Amino acid sequence: MFEDKNVLVTGGSGMIGRQLVSILLENGAKVHVADLNQPINMSEKIIFHNIDLKDFNNCKEVCKDMDYVFNLVGIKCSPKVCLERPADIMGPMLQFNTNMLEAAMLAKVKWYLYTSTVGVYEPAEVLYEDDVWNSQPSKNDWYGGWAKRMGELQCQAYEKQFGKGKCSIVRPANVYGPYDNFNPENAMVIPSLIRKAHDSDILEVWGDGSAIRDFIHCRDVALGMIHLVKNKVTEPVNLGSGSGISIKEIADIVATRFSKKIKWLADKPTGDAKRVFDTKRAKKYGFETTVSLESGINETINWFLENKDVIDKRYNVFK
Repeated sequence: MFEDKNVLVTGGSGMIGRQLVSILLENGAKVHVADLNQPINMSEKIIFHNIDLKDFNNCKEVCKDMDYVFNLVGIKCSPKVCLERPADIMGPMLQFNTNMLEAAMLAKVKWYLYTSTVGVYEPAEVLYEDDVWNSQPSKNDWYGGWAKRMGELQCQAYEKQFGKGKCSIVRPANVYGPYDNFNPENAMVIPSLIRKAHDSDILEVWGDGSAIRDFIHCRDVALGMIHLVKNKVTEPVNLGSGSGISIKEIADIVATRFSKKIKWLADKPTGDAKRVFDTKRAKKYGFETTVSLESGINETINWFLENKDVIDKRYNVFK
């Protein structure tokens, strides 16, 4: 399907993007990556575009002659950043969403994939795809959740207007893996715990560890994306393990690896109590995850330890 095809991956230097790029190259694609972040140790086979996708003209230029577009660009942030700097999240994401889909449709691409988020959901014990439009996003993801919802709605608008869909929509759970963001200021749960455990004598963890999340390795997300595009799935699909795991269990895995004790900061915000995906729809289309959580976390720790000096030099934020 992708042999000798021009394929664009926005946000391709991120952890999901790198896995996706590798799979596409293995499938013989001519891969283009559009990102503001210069890639570290990325294959020389890719064509890299260092551009700002908030500019519509840049989006039109990079989509020209593309056969497939995988739009992974977004802003990944911690609960703290979501609460304190919502405008820094919502505005750019609305621009990314609108510009990239419009540019891709003008370029008449064969297929377009839009990356949504678990943040579109209202708090619930189990998150079902069809419940989204009967509810509102969690207040913990209010601005980013609405921005991602608008991106989904835009894909559906094109399908309604032209009578035929050519957009896949994926909603990944909590993603982790090599090339994650390890900045202690805005890292997500797993990379944040890894960074803290490495840098501190005691592993401090926000909350009491009772919050439950659904985690998925970045390689599984990339495989899911490829699978849904190949099968031309147009309805939104959850990409997750379908199994909930507590933050305490995650912290224990990390603390054990680094031989550190845990200090719980129960007065700190932790987000919603539980978020676990229903994954029946993904399984209906023939996709299931392959990476176990413990092996995935240990792989991520190994990558972090092997690349810490490069990470610190690149971002110049770690002391």
